[in-house]
This record gives sequence, structure tokens and C-alpha cells, in this order.
Amino acid sequence: MFLYKIEIEMETTSAHLIILAETDEKAFSVVESHVARHYIKSPIITSAAIVEKKRTEPGAGYFIPQQ
Repeated sequence: MFLYKIEIEMETTSAHLIILAETDEKAFSVVESHVARHYIKSPIITSAAIVEKKRTEPGAGYFIPQQ
């Protein structure tokens, strides 16, 4: 299993998604569903890219500074 930090670009904004998945393909397959959970009307995703990928182990995580 891997911990992924995925950068998502939408028409009017951007976001990061932290997801636990077995493969890159499985990580990308859930991006749209996670984005849709946070909006009444799902935004159009223009791009999604893996920014970081780490093996899971105790203490693994990401620090995301406020922009």
C-alpha cells in the first residue's frame, strides 16, 4: 500500500487529495468520487497528478502548508 498526495486542478480552484491505495491506477480511480463528496455540484477536473508517493509505515504522512 502507498500513501499518495494528488494535486487536483479544477476550473476555478485547486486542491490536494491524500489517499491510501495499492497502485497508481487505483489512486486515480477514486479522485472524482472524493471531489464530488465535497461539492453540491461536482466541479470539472482539468487535471490530476501524483505529487508524492510514500510506502505506508508508522509515522508516514504529509505536511501541507496553508497557501
